Amino acid sequence: MKKLLFFLLISVSAFAQIDKVEPPFWWNDMTHSDVQIMFYGKNIAQNEVTVSNGIVIKGIQKTENPNYVFVTIDTKNSPAQDLVFTFKNGKKSFTHKYTLKSRKENSRFRKGFDSSDVIYLIMSDRFANGNPNNDNNDKLTEKANRSNKDGRHGGDIEGIIKNLDYIQSLGATAVWPTPLCEDNDERGSYHTYGQSDVYKIDARFGSNEDYVRLSTELHQRGMKNIMDYVTNHWGYKHWMMNDLPTYDWLHQFPGYGQTNYKMTTQFDPNASAIDAKNCMDGWFVKSMPDLNQNNPLVLNYLIQNAIWWIEYADLDGFRVDTYSYADKNGIANWTKAITDEYPNFNIVGEAWLYNHAQIAYWQKDSKVAAIQSYNSHLPSVMDFMLQGIITGGVFNENKGNWNEGVVKLYDSFTNDFLYPDVNNILLFAENHDTNRLNEVYKNDFKKYQMAMTLIATVRGIPQIYYGSEIGMAGDKGKGDGDIRRDFPGGWNGDTNNAFTEAGRTEEQNKFYDFTAKLFNWRKNKTVIHNGKTTHYIPENNVYVYFRYNETENVMVVVNNNEEKQTFKTNRFLENIKNHQSGKDIFTETTFDLKNDITIDGKSVLVLELK
Repeated sequence: MKKLLFFLLISVSAFAQIDKVEPPFWWNDMTHSDVQIMFYGKNIAQNEVTVSNGIVIKGIQKTENPNYVFVTIDTKNSPAQDLVFTFKNGKKSFTHKYTLKSRKENSRFRKGFDSSDVIYLIMSDRFANGNPNNDNNDKLTEKANRSNKDGRHGGDIEGIIKNLDYIQSLGATAVWPTPLCEDNDERGSYHTYGQSDVYKIDARFGSNEDYVRLSTELHQRGMKNIMDYVTNHWGYKHWMMNDLPTYDWLHQFPGYGQTNYKMTTQFDPNASAIDAKNCMDGWFVKSMPDLNQNNPLVLNYLIQNAIWWIEYADLDGFRVDTYSYADKNGIANWTKAITDEYPNFNIVGEAWLYNHAQIAYWQKDSKVAAIQSYNSHLPSVMDFMLQGIITGGVFNENKGNWNEGVVKLYDSFTNDFLYPDVNNILLFAENHDTNRLNEVYKNDFKKYQMAMTLIATVRGIPQIYYGSEIGMAGDKGKGDGDIRRDFPGGWNGDTNNAFTEAGRTEEQNKFYDFTAKLFNWRKNKTVIHNGKTTHYIPENNVYVYFRYNETENVMVVVNNNEEKQTFKTNRFLENIKNHQSGKDIFTETTFDLKNDITIDGKSVLVLELK
């Protein structure tokens, strides 16, 4: 009995030497076949490492921290199997099983989101509480407190899954939840951009298995799952922060140093070196340590983590937070590695800039960036110019002048030549970081119609922010919590359940019905997804543009004037051509294109030409 007890103690002690293995498993038949496995445990680097089954170890990298060892193995042409790593130090040894899984069929060529999609953006903690039992977790610090607008409220993956029918009914074809990986900050952890474990879903949202189930449920509906990924930083409660692999795993000054937020220093030929360094290397906020993508170990860790989530959770795309704050060469290599593995996968990066050329700089094959021999390899960027014009109050500018009213939209689209792929840019009127659309326009339904019609019918990929489709508002000036309110009906006991027609108010149904009609119409309109555009200089604050291809022609009229406007159609003959009439998709009214057209003030027409 004593011998058995001694053996058990030795075994527990031996196996306890490995506390973390990342990535926890991999797949065979991957283009990224050289896998660098990080083993973490007390003095683990003192061991010699071998692996079974004839697998070749291509490199073993140790750092100044003896608690880490990075082992690179070659899995090319290897079958799916269990491998055994042996760690030996003198006469003592222990083992660890590592699994190579079978890859999903045709995984490499999965199709990412594109301009045929409509993305529904969800603040994950504020959408719906599908499982109240996971609101709190003993191992995670912050507890649910719905009365605190900046605290955790209990929204979770189950809440998203239970309301997928609602999301789909709006015409949305893809879901982008804000980050779901673990964030163990003491406060403000609900947004989850300061992650403490990037291989684990936050237990207050659910489990890794729940996240996989979300993808499955979406795919069964023909919908897509977009992960909100953070390459620039982690949270200061990340498990590595107490025991970094290397000093330069993070950018240190030493320790914390604040970014200056001047992203222009990334490409400004006149920028000082210190300003450029402080932008890229500075911490976004004090609680978000800045990752050093210029460190090969860090870069490879991030590449493998991203690929692991795509393969494991069967993802359809990434939205990358603070894309342009990362080391510009490091983030380009990260992006290229992912798109090399998945050639049809889409990644949209957040480059929050209000200048067309500066945004276009970050899109793959940008001619602007080519001046500096730079290529981000990033397929898609976010159209912050359009967002800025919309939430800047363009639809409150009633009299169109040289630089007021819808001419701002016209002028913005004249810069489309700067984008290498203008159909692959993300369009949005608002998101989780901006003022709410319905706050800007005081829930003016007509102005909501104009904004939504615009993003639904111009080039690019439209994104809806949860709740706007029922008139939800929120003032950024009152803090982020106000623009991230709970969706009514997402919690047991809510008196207003906006997920159902019967539960919505008359006003909420008005917003919902319009949104659903517009985006469900868009679903099958290839002319909108990838057709050409011709637009006309606005007159009297009326903006007219056409989307067309060889078989379809759509005429869009946006009247931003308070007064009813009548205009002659012969000005638009180069697009109207031989079409005789146009039918409005909202009212089904038919307009004779040989006659003048009259449009009410603050309204839109979307005419399918016949």
